[in-house]
Amino acid sequence: LAPFRYPWAWKYFLNANRNHWTPLDINMAQDVHDYHHRLSAAERHVYENVLAYLTTSDILAMRNIGLAVMEKMTAPELQIYQARQVYEEALHTWTYQHCIESIGLDQQEIYNRYRVVPQIHGKIALAQRRLESVMASDFDLKDRDNLHTFALSYFFFAVVFEGCWFYNGFTPIFALQRRGLMKGTAEQLQYILRDESMHCNFGIDLINTIKLENPHLWTPAFREEVRGLFQRAVELEYAYAEDTMPRGVLGLNAPMFKSYLRFIANRRAQQIGLDPMFPQEENPFPW
Repeated sequence: LAPFRYPWAWKYFLNANRNHWTPLDINMAQDVHDYHHRLSAAERHVYENVLAYLTTSDILAMRNIGLAVMEKMTAPELQIYQARQVYEEALHTWTYQHCIESIGLDQQEIYNRYRVVPQIHGKIALAQRRLESVMASDFDLKDRDNLHTFALSYFFFAVVFEGCWFYNGFTPIFALQRRGLMKGTAEQLQYILRDESMHCNFGIDLINTIKLENPHLWTPAFREEVRGLFQRAVELEYAYAEDTMPRGVLGLNAPMFKSYLRFIANRRAQQIGLDPMFPQEENPFPW
């Protein structure tokens, strides 16, 4: 391993291991009671949609790192952290499954929503297209066009998928927790958020490293493609927000959900060296 070419990547691996946990560590008994006796129908819809989206998404995140990214990295410290990331995505999928099973939800119906709910399907379909664009066995990063495609795909998963959509997706569960509801699920998601924050920050550090090592890549046209992916992601999240909470619920509503996504997108854009996508946007959820 040593000397490390990317010592920052090794630090991510060490920090990730300090956050080790499993969903079985957290008691879900109170959540079972809350779901069946304290949540309204609208709140149950929000809770179910969040789990339906997240459980499918983390499987895609796992496949992206494990099948499309790791084999293209030659520095072992990059691969070792990403091996940990693959495990964590599998752990997150187990966590959502554990919540679904503990509550007693119709597992097949929940898992199938990404196929039959257009607002969930749209987000998953975009992720699937980005994944398929870099899955070819003969994908050579020495080819400039391939590097361009890979960088866009990696940006999408690290910055949009995990850094924007996941952050927004956790918000309704934390809103329930603030009212003393579904606290077991919220605790699970707090552990997941710690993992995802590291995934996102690692991805941003890697993107910025790719930019430094390949200055020819960061052209005005490429930056415009990145901004276009941000914009498309925001449009899809708007549709998801409106389906998940068609009326105000949990102290949230779809416009607030959208505003939070724009706030997060601005932060992510700045972290990779772009101007804010939505100037003057403020965080509607300071908590």
